[in-house]
Amino acid sequence: MATTENATGVLHELIEINNDRVAGFEKVIADINDENIDLKAIFEGYAQQSRKNVQELSAIAGSAPHLEDDNSVAGTLHRAWIDVKALFGGSDRASILSEAERGEDAIKKAYQDALNSAELPFDAQEIVRSQAQDINSAHDKIKLLRDAAKA
Repeated sequence: MATTENATGVLHELIEINNDRVAGFEKVIADINDENIDLKAIFEGYAQQSRKNVQELSAIAGSAPHLEDDNSVAGTLHRAWIDVKALFGGSDRASILSEAERGEDAIKKAYQDALNSAELPFDAQEIVRSQAQDINSAHDKIKLLRDAAKA
């Protein structure tokens, strides 16, 4: 499939933020204590979701998936903020979920921007739209969990 340079750029941005999401969730999973063990399975599922997204997006963009080295600056800052929070005791359930929701806000916006860009060919739009629905569902679940943790 021939894609324009702009469409490829949009797809690569989505690949990067999905890689950021995987790295962010893996970091949180490694730091979760036993009282929040239920979050591990949820976050592992979302990390796997993003790995699958990377594979699908890479196939459309005509590139091999980059699961480790294709992270955005915003994602790197996001992971660093998680590290700082862990050092200073921000590891309670509400804090973990608030930070996870912040990350989900970022990926949700990236997908919305991609769908609004008018750069994607129709077949790419369908895949991105489907992935965006899954991302929105993940965001909503994390938000519900966060709200319950704050109550």
